[in-house]
Amino acid sequence: MIHEGQPVGRRGPAVEEARAVCVLLHGRGRDVEDVLALADRIALDDVAFLAPAARDHTWYPQSFLAPVEENEPFLGSALGVVDGLLGAFDRSRVVLGGFSQGACLASEYALRHPGRYGGLLLYTGGFIGPPRTEPPRRGSFDGTPVYMGTSDPDDWVPVWRVRETATVLSELGADVTLDVFEGMDHIVDDAEIAAGRELLQRL
Repeated sequence: MIHEGQPVGRRGPAVEEARAVCVLLHGRGRDVEDVLALADRIALDDVAFLAPAARDHTWYPQSFLAPVEENEPFLGSALGVVDGLLGAFDRSRVVLGGFSQGACLASEYALRHPGRYGGLLLYTGGFIGPPRTEPPRRGSFDGTPVYMGTSDPDDWVPVWRVRETATVLSELGADVTLDVFEGMDHIVDDAEIAAGRELLQRL
């Protein structure tokens, strides 16, 4: 499902000239332009926004709550795409984020690669695996600021997994802010955009 030769969508200045870099991962059935619309709404002209594409508009085929092996080898390939993109940067100036399936992928990547990021921006997402999955608990996020926003209920990402993810990130030293919006649709609302803008401005 991942075609590593696909171009990466971009907004803002060249990464060499940017104050910060924000890597955004799109959701299932969405595309690069869809997730870069979040960058347009955040509207910071000194941040370089990058968005890789998944083939057929999905990073892995099953629900993020399915057994991990049911999403392989696609999940491993997707994580490799993120790793290849982030490998070019000092992660302390990179904010990794996404929406829905993209936020789940970003959560999973971060927990498998803990460290001091510029930030995590997780819109309706959590780590990957079925109920009672124990995510990686190694390393430290060393104060990495994390913003998580989600709806309750949500048809695709249950709020309990988002809360589990927030707890694990906090236990590993991240500075987590979690907003749960009652009855919100499966969207990124203006309050979440404002929180993302504030996180990036502080970097």
